This record gives sequence, structure tokens and C-alpha cells, in this order.
Amino acid sequence: MTDGEGAKPQSRREKIKEQQAAARARDKRRRLVTYVTAGVVAVAAVGAGWWYAASTSRSEEATDALAPITVQADGSVVMAGSGVTAPVVDIYEDFQCPACKELERVSGQTFKNLAAEGKAKVVYHPVTIFSQEPTRSNSVRAGGAARCIADGKQWMAFHDLLFENQPAETVEGFTIDQLVRWGKEAGVTAPDFEQCVTSHKNAQAHLTYSQKVGDEQKLSHTPTVKLNGTEIDNQAVFSPSQLRDEVTQAVGRG
Repeated sequence: MTDGEGAKPQSRREKIKEQQAAARARDKRRRLVTYVTAGVVAVAAVGAGWWYAASTSRSEEATDALAPITVQADGSVVMAGSGVTAPVVDIYEDFQCPACKELERVSGQTFKNLAAEGKAKVVYHPVTIFSQEPTRSNSVRAGGAARCIADGKQWMAFHDLLFENQPAETVEGFTIDQLVRWGKEAGVTAPDFEQCVTSHKNAQAHLTYSQKVGDEQKLSHTPTVKLNGTEIDNQAVFSPSQLRDEVTQAVGRG
């Protein structure tokens, strides 16, 4: 009897332990499901954000033709269809500026497409904004060399090559030999192009224009992109779809 009566309390204790263990297991499973669900939601949110960022920063496809391009006497370059005078998109860029290179990579084709579609007059303003070396001299050589090209299409081809081959900010780059070679790659036909680049013929004109534009436009950074005189926010500038919306909405307002 004693043994039998002693066994009953032991059985009850074991049953209680089993119930407690089962409760802990259920609680653990609930926490695990909660964590996994939260993780899936977080991953989905990150994925959605990545997709949105990728979709808005995806560069546009190139069209078959460029709008007419005219190199101005002051060194600026206008790209616009016949009779298109507005809206005006002004691009202030430095060939040595890494952010300008990224702008060209991401949104450069959008500027070209908008001009080709007759939806904007796009004006390029190559300037030197750097004061430290070697970036300043690199920029001046590149900007001066671009001024040696009078043909619009050749200028644009050279412009694109400069950004594609932009040197690091800490090393000497845009050397005379490189600039002459890239001119040939761009199809520059001006017979005096090499002599113009080698002699630094346009260096002072480029610096004077840089100072003038910097003061007039109160430039504090490059790239700076303005739409009808008002700076476009960087978020839109580096998002081809948002950039297109900004410009086309200005067309509608006009």
C-alpha cells in the first residue's frame, strides 16, 4: 500500500512536468513563427525598397538619333530640336567630378532622349569647381580640350568619353596624350584639334567661364541641374523616371 500510495504523487508530478514542457514547446513554436513572419516581412520590405530604387534609377535606352547640338562661343553646348526653347534644363558639370560621372551614367541618356523627343532644351555647362590639385588641373585640361571641338556631335562623343575615362581624384589624369587619343576615338575632324589641346589654348577661357557661371548661378557643387532656373533635387536628378516626370510636367505647365 505504501509503495502504491507513493507512486501516485510521483505520477502527478511527472504529468505536471509534461504539461509544463508542452506549454514551453508551444510558446517556443509561437515565438519562432513570429520571428520568421517578421523576418519575411522585413525581407519583403527590403526587397520592395531595392526594387523601387533599382526601377527608378534604371537608365533609359538610347534612341537612334540625337537632337541637334550646337557649341556656343562661351563654351556651353545646347542640345535641342528645331524651335524647342522650353523648358530649359541646365547641367553644370565638372569632367573630374565623380558625382557628375555617375549622373552621366544614370541619367545622361534621359537628357539626350528628352531633347530628341522635343520635350526640353538641354544646355551643358562644363566648369571647373575644384581648387585642389591634381583635380583642378585635370579638370582644366579636359574642359579646355572640349572647347577645341566645334562640331556638336563630335563634342558630345568626346564629352561621353571624358566621363567614361575619368581619372581618380588623387592622381594626375586627363593627360594631353589621352585627350588627343580620345579626340580621335570621338571622331573629331578639326585639323587643329591636337595643337589646340597641346597648347592649352582654351584653359584661361574655361577658367573665366567657370568663375562667371559659378558666381551667377551660386554653384556650390557639381553636378547641379536646373529646370527653368530652379535647381532639381538630387533624388530626382539621379532617378531617370523622376527626372523625366519633372521635365515633362514643366512642359505641361508651359
